[in-house]
Amino acid sequence: MLAKRIIPCLDVDHGRVKKGVNFVNLQDVGDPTEIAAAYQKQGADELVFLDITATNEKRKAIVETIEQVASQVFMPLTVGGGIHDVSDMMNLLRAGADKTAVNSAAVRHPELITQGAEKFGSQCVVLAIDAKFNPQTQTYQVYVNGGRKATNLDAVQWAKEGVKRGAGELLVTSMDKDGTKSGYDIDLYRQLTKAVSVPVIASGGCGKLTDFSDVFRESDVDGALAASVFHFGELTISDVKQQLKTDGVIVR
Repeated sequence: MLAKRIIPCLDVDHGRVKKGVNFVNLQDVGDPTEIAAAYQKQGADELVFLDITATNEKRKAIVETIEQVASQVFMPLTVGGGIHDVSDMMNLLRAGADKTAVNSAAVRHPELITQGAEKFGSQCVVLAIDAKFNPQTQTYQVYVNGGRKATNLDAVQWAKEGVKRGAGELLVTSMDKDGTKSGYDIDLYRQLTKAVSVPVIASGGCGKLTDFSDVFRESDVDGALAASVFHFGELTISDVKQQLKTDGVIVR
């Protein structure tokens, strides 16, 4: 059995780390390079860097900031936001990213997933999905543009298609849970992990130590991502790993 990964996330807006609730009301958290260095020291398994306003503002991710962050961390770094084509992926990988996460651009141009996988390998292409439960259809709906725009895609079906097209990993955020600290959306991750064979990272809703144990024991996700609980010092990576070991979950 593979060790589960604990992954802090930097939501970056114009060079500053921000955090909100349900994708809105963002507040400033600090400098991404300093925060990345702190997570390196704490023993994070990976780091995710998302330029959360790049797509909406129709600009590319800030490469200089990514270079600075990459210089501080020796763990795998996934970068997303503002990727429109394969050359954008190339620029981020050159800047120090190990993996690129595509979201809105992949929905608009699904062939981008395949092009990236063919050029850099599936392991470099992460399909990021922002999903929100639709009570009318009783399914999870895909949103784009930083959660601002609904699509008619079903999240589980889109995940399957993304994997078929070459995505090597899924990073799936529950918009309903984002920033609420009410626990991960277990139902969403159960559905996803049954539907695909690639690693799935759960994101959105972590508020306490046992939330990590719950998502790992009640679904087959490979990693759990969190932001605010780490940014504001409510939990540390070592706290989480200690709790997981106590609960019988294998961690690095």
